[in-house]
This record gives sequence, C-alpha cells and structure tokens, in this order.
Amino acid sequence: MRPLLPEPHLTPNFAVTEPGGDLWTRLRSLTAARIGLARSGASLATSPMLDLRRAHARARDAVYNSLDAEALAVGLQAILPDASIVDSAAGDRRTYLMRPDLGRQLARSGWAELTRHAGQWDLAVVLVDGLSARAVAEHAVPTLAAALPSLRAEGWQIAPAAIVRQGRVAIGDAVTSALTAEAVVVLIGERPGLSTQDSLSAYLTWRPHQATTDADRNCISNIHPAGTSYTEAAGTLVRLLGAMRSRGLSGVALKDNEALQLAP
Repeated sequence: MRPLLPEPHLTPNFAVTEPGGDLWTRLRSLTAARIGLARSGASLATSPMLDLRRAHARARDAVYNSLDAEALAVGLQAILPDASIVDSAAGDRRTYLMRPDLGRQLARSGWAELTRHAGQWDLAVVLVDGLSARAVAEHAVPTLAAALPSLRAEGWQIAPAAIVRQGRVAIGDAVTSALTAEAVVVLIGERPGLSTQDSLSAYLTWRPHQATTDADRNCISNIHPAGTSYTEAAGTLVRLLGAMRSRGLSGVALKDNEALQLAP
C-alpha cells in the first residue's frame, strides 16, 4: 500500500509536490514541529542542523534569564495595583534548578511581606518566573487584563498580586495561605522548547493547602500569540474559576466541559 505521506528517506531533495505546490511546505505551515527536514546520508543537512542547535541554545538561555520583577509590577499597576515582589526559598538560579523543593516554598521575608495584605480575599493572583521569565514578562499582564473585568463583574474579591522570583507552581499554595484567599491562579513561565521559548501557563487551585498535589490543579497551557490567545485563555480561566466556586473543588474532578455547562 502506498503511504499517505512521502517517506523522507525516499525523497532526497524534498521537493515533494502534487497539484498546487510543495506538499512539505504546506504541511509546515500547519505546525511549528520540524517535519520533512533535508538530510545528508543518515544525518540532518547543515542548514537544519544549525537551526536546531540555535533553537536549543535559545531554549537554554531562556531558562537562565532573570525576571525584571519591578518592571512587571509597574505593568500591573493599571489593572492590579500594589503588587508584592517576593522570593522563594531558592536563593539563586542555580539553587532553583537543582532544588525544585525550595522553589515551592516562600522565603521568610516573602511570607512576612504577603501577610501584610491578608484579608477575606476570593482569589490570589501569583506571577512566577518559572522556567521562562520572558513568558511571564510578556504574556501575564495581557492575560490578566482580559480576565479581570469578567471576574470583578462576577463579584470576585481579588488580592494584590504577588510576583515571585525563583518559584515553582506550588508556591502559589503558600502565597494563598499567607493572603488567606479561597482560590489561586498561578501564571508561570513553562519549560522552553525548540519552537517556543515564551509559553505561559495558568494553574488554578481551589483552597490549596499543604497536602495539595498537581492532581488538584487545573491548567491552561501554551498561552502566547502563536498558541492559546489571551482572550481564549482568559475565557477559560473565568469559566473554570466560576465552576470551582460553584462545586467547591478543582483538579481532575473538574473538567473544562463541566465549566462550559456551568457558564451562564
């Protein structure tokens, strides 16, 4: 049987065509994945190999980039003023990468800072550098700007934002405890890939506590202009939070389709 798509090793020049043009070119327009790459014997040809190495270097650099927390706080002023800038228990980037557990804990100074804002809050908003500071710096504010009007219209009392350096997803649990909030949304930079170095994710948890696991969280991933749009991410975030408040739970017990059914 003839294969549905040409096998790369059977098409050395990769000028695979059919009526209407180059098949591989049209397929590449549908995905950021590297498909139909030219080869030289058993290896990639020079051009795609250099492109792959450059993408890998950019991904490694993205992990080590620092977050300009002060600039991010300024960007938040118009939509969520009085943001606190705090640190995790990981004192530097090397420690953060080697000790994920410390990235889940607040430094003592951070806990003291956040408890000053403790109150009867419905929602804590936490912005974390994670593994891509660029993702948080570029996409967190537009995502929140798209979501906050709807949340406020639904009566959510939102605490001043917390910007956390050297943090992991679970540090949102500690922030929520310090602020005494009901729910948390953690906007965090995800591990850079070879195609995207600025992917943002939102992790939502209802009433997190010390025993909370990743199974208790809902995630909206791949937030950036070439992935999940700010508007789409914001709409899903608002629906999920509404469903969490209605059902009193989050995580694997709550699916997005249930949130859609509960949406007005």
